[in-house]
Amino acid sequence: MTLTRRNFVRAAGLAGAAGSVALLAGCAQGAADSGANEPAATGASGVGPDGVSQVVVTMTPSSEPAAGFDPLVGWGAGEHVHEPLIQSTLIVTDNNLEFVNDLATDYSCSEDGLTWTFHIRDDVMFTDGVPLTAEDVAFTINGIVNGEAAEADLSMVEAARATDAITCEIAMKRPNNALLYTLAVVGIVPAHAYGPNYGEHPIGSGRYMLEQWDRGQQVILRANPDYYGDAPLMDRVVVLFMEEDASLAAAQSGTADVAYTSAALAGAVPAGYTLLNCASVDSRGISLPCNPSGTDVTVEGDMVYAGGNDVTSDIAVRRALNYGIDRNQMIEHVLAGFGREAYSVGDGMPWSSEAMRVETDVAAAERLLDEAGWIQGGDGMRARDGLSCAFDLYYAAGDSTRQALAYDFADQAAALGIAVEPKGASWDDIYLRQYADPVLWGWGSNSPVELFELTYSTGWGNYAQYMNDTVDANLEAAQAARTVEESYPFYQAAQWDAATGTGVAPEGAATWVWLANVDHLYFEREGLKVAEQKPHPHGHGWSLVNNIDQWSWS
Repeated sequence: MTLTRRNFVRAAGLAGAAGSVALLAGCAQGAADSGANEPAATGASGVGPDGVSQVVVTMTPSSEPAAGFDPLVGWGAGEHVHEPLIQSTLIVTDNNLEFVNDLATDYSCSEDGLTWTFHIRDDVMFTDGVPLTAEDVAFTINGIVNGEAAEADLSMVEAARATDAITCEIAMKRPNNALLYTLAVVGIVPAHAYGPNYGEHPIGSGRYMLEQWDRGQQVILRANPDYYGDAPLMDRVVVLFMEEDASLAAAQSGTADVAYTSAALAGAVPAGYTLLNCASVDSRGISLPCNPSGTDVTVEGDMVYAGGNDVTSDIAVRRALNYGIDRNQMIEHVLAGFGREAYSVGDGMPWSSEAMRVETDVAAAERLLDEAGWIQGGDGMRARDGLSCAFDLYYAAGDSTRQALAYDFADQAAALGIAVEPKGASWDDIYLRQYADPVLWGWGSNSPVELFELTYSTGWGNYAQYMNDTVDANLEAAQAARTVEESYPFYQAAQWDAATGTGVAPEGAATWVWLANVDHLYFEREGLKVAEQKPHPHGHGWSLVNNIDQWSWS
């Protein structure tokens, strides 16, 4: 199982290939790890070696699914959510993030919120020729609910059962409309053909089939000729897993049609390519522990982690950092302008709150620190009662963007009199310190689930360890609302509730200081038409190709 921020307490280590890769392609139907080493052939015409339309896309090594293309583990609903392509889902989200049917023909929820009923199409076949029925839907959901390795969050589900061939009922442990966001990325697997090697040899009913997988190098998908929806415009998709410098080289050599890049390299657009800029909710923010040092945190009953920080536990410091940081300056310095200010984990989403937004006001930040007794010394740094206003800031050592953001943040904090020491570390080391020291994280998804988990008292992402009954009540009410739309005011109140003066906004508990939403940048070959994109969630990866069946060549 791959170590992620959601399952690290159960994992043994990080997975993911690194380094440059050989650019391979082949035509062996369903041949994972086949070893067929024909060079990938594409050009401005987008025609593969066998005459079909083809596109070659690069992704980060971490985008390769360690357990293969298995929705019962992490494919689709894992660390970076995306549509599973190989499998169908009950519902999907459109470009406006509205729910639309895929396998489902209709669905409803009982008055008490404890039973969801889905009716599904009766004309869908798996790629082995067996019809897809409600039994497969129930099998998939129950497999995730009972699977220790599953990354999709269906913890709110008690069980699913098929009442007939086209009807599946989902019994809930508690009302939770967030179920829909998860079901929109959970691929349905065949009950009759699921086994230990399913991830390497997946059978699905989606737009594409696995043609070849060379671990650590590439994946090749081929359009499903029996797909029940509109036939994909792109017949073959080749995904190359490689580091950022290799991705640039793949574009420069003409090997890739769409190659991911970063703000630091965005100015080096190769001849024959344009820069594709995809808006995202991929937020970079710093968690600020709210309790004093020595407040240890117990996870899953018996795992104890160091918790608390004597500096960030002062609300004046947390608020000062929120007011005193110039996010626009940071975006220009670090991201060359390819981003926008971040104030929450879901800026611009229907559940976001304007109260999270804060204008830069250095004078107000300094006043907060002065009033809290943090006195500046001759070197400009502050202290109170012998305690230096200083802390370590951890970031992933292999991420150049986070490193640059950490150092720019430290420079701006120093101007306020707060000494911040950036520390690059492995995720293994960062996880040990996540409740005791500020960490520069990357978050963001097209659902409010992360807002809940980063804010709720017992949420798996509550690194700040801020706990408030009113905030929790609003979050619980949001999930229990009859409709997703009815949940939005409760999510907003959890961020700031003026009536009670509670929330995690900067004028409240200020549990995070959010910095920037990072644009997702790609070199796009001229002549390729990439379909309109949804806002990208966190991670340079599969979210780009959610609608690759609609891409085309001119």
